[in-house]
Amino acid sequence: MEIEKEKKRFIDTFLQAPLLARLATADGNGQPHVIPVWFGWDGESIWVSSYSNTRKVSDLEANPKIAITIDVAGDEGETKAVIFEGQAELVKGPADFLHSQFLWIYTRYLGEEGVLAKSPQEWIADPHNLLIKLTPQKVFTWQW
Repeated sequence: MEIEKEKKRFIDTFLQAPLLARLATADGNGQPHVIPVWFGWDGESIWVSSYSNTRKVSDLEANPKIAITIDVAGDEGETKAVIFEGQAELVKGPADFLHSQFLWIYTRYLGEEGVLAKSPQEWIADPHNLLIKLTPQKVFTWQW
């Protein structure tokens, strides 16, 4: 899907900040599940790290449809938001690619120094960590 230029410019600028996203899945019975996540946006796809034993990954294995919302509300009531919808892909390798993507995502939130701490380094190296990739089929934005 190609995003119109002005909308893409807004998305690229807005998603540079380390905001929390809310990722929505549904299990095989259609039960929704929404969870806050860290993410990275590369201009085409949104990337989220997750462990293979989480509910969101189980849901995506049964039903790859996904929605991701990132929004902020200001003190004066102004709102900015992006919603992505489509089919997720679970990326389990290669290891070097996973490592670089995890490092990119975690550095966005923890900084250059924070990502060197024991916990994020363990997450990066954990063999159960994988990536959820969404190249959106539908994109909605707004700003007031």
